[in-house]
Amino acid sequence: QVQLVESGGGLVQPGDSLRLSCVASISDFSLYTMRWYRQAPGKGLEWVSDINGPHITNYADFVEGRFTIARDNAKNTLYLQMTNLKPEDTAVYYCGTSSTTRGPGTQVTVSS
Repeated sequence: QVQLVESGGGLVQPGDSLRLSCVASISDFSLYTMRWYRQAPGKGLEWVSDINGPHITNYADFVEGRFTIARDNAKNTLYLQMTNLKPEDTAVYYCGTSSTTRGPGTQVTVSS
């Protein structure tokens, strides 16, 4: 059974940075493509980024070079480094292997 737990969210001001973490209880974690999603208030689930293997990464257009996804396979941990945060980045952020297999999420609020 896959278990995923996100952390690192919080309340920040526009322009600030945050690093999200996700610890995954998955056998052979390194073999999985890992993904970040987010859901803003009143909106649907939105894909943010994914990483395949150690270095093959993809990002949604709205990221605009502000986020970096990474993984530490030795720690079964996925990261999302977010910089230059904007109010429109306010959402619950989820990690997962798919849109239906994800953790409980961590809240990110960007507000002045």
